[in-house]
Amino acid sequence: MNPRYQNKNIAVLGAGLSGTAAALLLRSHDANVSVLDSATENKLPESTIKNLRDHGVRVISGPEAETNRDPCDLAVLSPGIDPDSPLAQNFSSRKIEMIGELELGWQFCELPLIAITGTNGKTTTTELVAQMLNACDQRTVACGNIGKPLSEVVRDQSKFDVLTVEVSSFQLETITTFRPQIAVWLNFAPDHLDRYASVAEYRRAKLRIFEYQTEKEFAVVNASDYFSQIKAQRLTFSAYDDRADFRLSDGTIYFETTPVLRLADAKLRGSHNIENLMATLAVGHIRGLAFEQMAAPLYAYEPAPHRCEFVRTIGGVDYINDSKATNLDAAEKALQAQTKPVVLIAGGKDKGFDFQPLRDLVRKKAHTAILLGEMANRIADDWREATRCEIARSLADAVERARAAAKTGDVVLFSPGTSSFDMFKSYADRGDQFRRLVHALPK
Repeated sequence: MNPRYQNKNIAVLGAGLSGTAAALLLRSHDANVSVLDSATENKLPESTIKNLRDHGVRVISGPEAETNRDPCDLAVLSPGIDPDSPLAQNFSSRKIEMIGELELGWQFCELPLIAITGTNGKTTTTELVAQMLNACDQRTVACGNIGKPLSEVVRDQSKFDVLTVEVSSFQLETITTFRPQIAVWLNFAPDHLDRYASVAEYRRAKLRIFEYQTEKEFAVVNASDYFSQIKAQRLTFSAYDDRADFRLSDGTIYFETTPVLRLADAKLRGSHNIENLMATLAVGHIRGLAFEQMAAPLYAYEPAPHRCEFVRTIGGVDYINDSKATNLDAAEKALQAQTKPVVLIAGGKDKGFDFQPLRDLVRKKAHTAILLGEMANRIADDWREATRCEIARSLADAVERARAAAKTGDVVLFSPGTSSFDMFKSYADRGDQFRRLVHALPK
């Protein structure tokens, strides 16, 4: 039993997966816990509410959550809750200490921890690292921003040797001691400008992954990015820079002068995935694994759904689901990977950035763009000089328009370049719907 939170009055903000995990972890250490959510109770899952109450957690929802003034020693913020929201401001305005769910889980973590961040590739790399380590008898689980929250995993951490944690900028905003044994920085590109005031502010949030590391820890970083203040020991990787520790030459990943992985034998494709593989190899090297051990599980890894996922070929046209492309950088990489003429389906939630940076690439790769969602008209304004643009009323309409525009030998690429929440529950829901619509098309 950790006495730190015993009998303390703690408010957990947000009743989603992370908030529930934080609340149950705190209750297991005898804290007095209330979960507060701005949604009314009828909008929250009944099973979640029942589970919390069965464990002695008080649930406060709706407007009352945003005005509650009960005595409180600490507030735990779920990553999906904006610190500027009325719910969070109700506590910060009273000068109540606030940490995030990631920080809470870390405070109970007794194992070495690998933390992986980056604008793109986090999930793939986290899964790669977990698959590799488990195959090499270092027991781990992919968790954090994917799978189970860290606060849930640490309740049963004895079955693992190391934890592999995907971390987002939202989670890193609220750390106070979080110090991974290995921190991985994959890449950086503008994103989440609906949450952050500037690209610089977004970058500062992500850079916090290194903030509490010392000379005893390790940082695995992309050689193309600049880092001024990292105390940890560095290993670098790059598919473009021959000076990196892990580099690319003649279709093979090298560590310094040693060839370690033949890309022709891997199922992952594209320069971004080459760098994901490099970062994974660097993690294994730090963990003491031989490159010969690491190769087999990395060759066996298959891309997860919604990441340049091949769906079907109809009439000589390939359909590819890249719904995971929730920002411009991801859409750019998907477009760059195409070797056939493209009919591009893009658009979605307005996240505060424009699509002009993709204009030249769209001109080169896509003869037609089918646009949907909040951003459709703005993207059309950005791309009209680069390609033929059509506005779709729905995803079903977009698929039909793409089919009509595509010719034998083309690719229909669904790579939205922004978030899904204007029309869908999540990028996975969006991708699932695209897949179903494609499979419903007649041959």
